[in-house]
Amino acid sequence: MRRFWVIFITCIVSISFLFGEAVTLRVIQVFTSPLRTKVLEQIISQFESKNPGVKIELISPPYETAYQKIYLMVSAEEPLDIVEVGDWSLSALASMGKLLSLEAYLANSELTKNLVSGVLEAARTYKNTAYLLPNAIYVKTLFYRPDITSRYNLVDAPKTMDELLNYCKTITKPEQNQYGFDFRGKGYPTAFIDIVMTSFFNDIDPDCMYLTRDGKLIFEDRRALDGMNFYLELFKTAPKDSINWGFDEQVNSFVSGITPYLFQDPDTVGLLNELLGREKYSTAPLPVGKGGKAYPTIGFAGWGITSYSKNKDLAWKFLEFFNSPEINAFWCRDYGALPVDKRVYEIDPYFKSETFNGWKVMFEDNLHYQFTKYPLDNEAWSEWNELHETTMQQVLLGKMKPEAALKQWADFWKKAGLGK
Repeated sequence: MRRFWVIFITCIVSISFLFGEAVTLRVIQVFTSPLRTKVLEQIISQFESKNPGVKIELISPPYETAYQKIYLMVSAEEPLDIVEVGDWSLSALASMGKLLSLEAYLANSELTKNLVSGVLEAARTYKNTAYLLPNAIYVKTLFYRPDITSRYNLVDAPKTMDELLNYCKTITKPEQNQYGFDFRGKGYPTAFIDIVMTSFFNDIDPDCMYLTRDGKLIFEDRRALDGMNFYLELFKTAPKDSINWGFDEQVNSFVSGITPYLFQDPDTVGLLNELLGREKYSTAPLPVGKGGKAYPTIGFAGWGITSYSKNKDLAWKFLEFFNSPEINAFWCRDYGALPVDKRVYEIDPYFKSETFNGWKVMFEDNLHYQFTKYPLDNEAWSEWNELHETTMQQVLLGKMKPEAALKQWADFWKKAGLGK
């Protein structure tokens, strides 16, 4: 019955093109970069060639302003059919009522049975309803440059946060433009701070990164202050202007060798392969902190369909095409992300290569790596990242004490109903 329904929809869509005008799907991406856009355009070209009469118009705003542009376009119901949705933007977009529930399509799709464990649950973050079909998984790991660090007799990756700080201090030589930690000051730096801060805990709630297992907010715990102070020490091993760095600046600094220790997602792999070469960098699991653990989160991104689109069935056809194992493998291999289709790991040996060693260790070591979640379903989430970045900037500039920032963060989440 499922197969019949999918074939029926496909036939209806195809027949309409034979007897009507060309149909244009308008698609907007969020995580724009030259490499990513090139790969995306190749996939779009393949889809168009398989579907005569279909044209896809790709909108590629700069990443820093992409979310704002999407919010404005969908709120005004400007012509848009497919919207890129990230885990951090899902609740905001879905709560606007401008995303279509994909449950009816998913119920009749063969894709669902081949999704990596947890992907479908992630898609249903907001009110237990899938408003997007994820096409990539993101988990931060440690990237490092052995060719740089070996000059200082530091060949192996740091296994603990203390080792990371010591390594960064050892190689930091400002007079030689050599620094240690590849810092993220702007452009959603939340996760970078949290990786360090939570590593000082041994009792983070698996269902919420900002709570301990007994339901208390981490920001009111002394260990959070210790983690914050440690993060400030890492900042001292980075160039001063890194307080303003976003993703591009981080990658450029890593490629140039100025900062050879970087926390980043797998989408960095594609860029590094192109700009640096696969042999010039390695990955390792996140260093564990004083709590003996690290707490990575699984991020995701994918495509959603606007609730007011006039081409919903065609838009779903594109989503299914994008998530087919061959295209998912191509997308994740060339752009650099972890595939959502289990079959990709079987058909493409690339994802078993040493490039992915950092993630492999974390996925297999449940003792030291406990995956947790952000409170994405809390309606306050859409306001959190701006507050977090603004207050952290004040701390980095010496205009606010770490204790004051932690109190603001605790007060924010208490007001949002989080914690005891």
